[in-house]
Amino acid sequence: MTQLFFEQLLNGLQLGMFLFLVSAGLTLVFGFMNIINLAHGSLFMIGAYAVAVLTNLTGSFFVGLILSFPVVAAFALVIELLIIRPLYHRDHLDQVLATFGLILFFNEGVSIVFGRTPLFLNVPEALSGAIQITETFSYPLYRITIIAVGLMVAAILWFIIVKTRTGMRIRAGTTNPEMIRALGVNIQALNTTIFVVGALFAGLAGGLSGPLTSVEVGMGENLLILSFVCIVIGGIGSIRGALLGALTVGLVDTLGRAFLPDLLGQFLDPATANGIGAALSSMSVYLLMIIVLIFKPTGLFPVARAA
Repeated sequence: MTQLFFEQLLNGLQLGMFLFLVSAGLTLVFGFMNIINLAHGSLFMIGAYAVAVLTNLTGSFFVGLILSFPVVAAFALVIELLIIRPLYHRDHLDQVLATFGLILFFNEGVSIVFGRTPLFLNVPEALSGAIQITETFSYPLYRITIIAVGLMVAAILWFIIVKTRTGMRIRAGTTNPEMIRALGVNIQALNTTIFVVGALFAGLAGGLSGPLTSVEVGMGENLLILSFVCIVIGGIGSIRGALLGALTVGLVDTLGRAFLPDLLGQFLDPATANGIGAALSSMSVYLLMIIVLIFKPTGLFPVARAA
């Protein structure tokens, strides 16, 4: 039982890091640009397909992952220029409708090019082993690598946001965009940069997910919903909040699915316990969000924003 708990704990951390990579870009775009981008999950899917195709062409997962960055950046740049930029001064309903249309467009486009049959990637040979954590418990090296990548991205983002001039402009633009525009900062270029960087995080998460799940149409949509939950819990615009929210959601979701049916089985018959446990575990992250919003309506780490 102890070994199973630690295994699921690490699985929750790994899911949390996936969610952080997606929600970090999402919270930057929403917090700074005030744009609701439902197509962020499509960028996750584009990253996964780009890595799958480039890995097959080059024979190396790592080369495919690196080469996928300019592909995702190019898609993000076109989306920002043609779709997002005209929506800056429109209300959120217009943004939701436009970016939801992008989801349909990309899903159909991927279906036309690659078909509905999922693509599969093998775990790269260099990361295919396991790390012996205790004498009786080992954990896959690839999953630990994902956790490490997420922590590294969090540290880099913290440094950029807190310690650099660009980060200062991002923070200032979130609270008072008119003032930094008056000071000569090119808000439009900064918006484009933030959108592309956020897309790269989603693409990185998609590429890393390929060896763990199938690469298929619409694969980023469920993750997008959980990512919105993460940024609402953590506070819109807060990288620290996105990290804490993602880790919390990942752990609650994973541990709930693993242990809640068995816990209810102590009081109910197995069939009822499995049914109620599965339902409650699916609802757990949303119940968590409701509880957080009751006591902290702006999230755990709210960021001051322009009115």
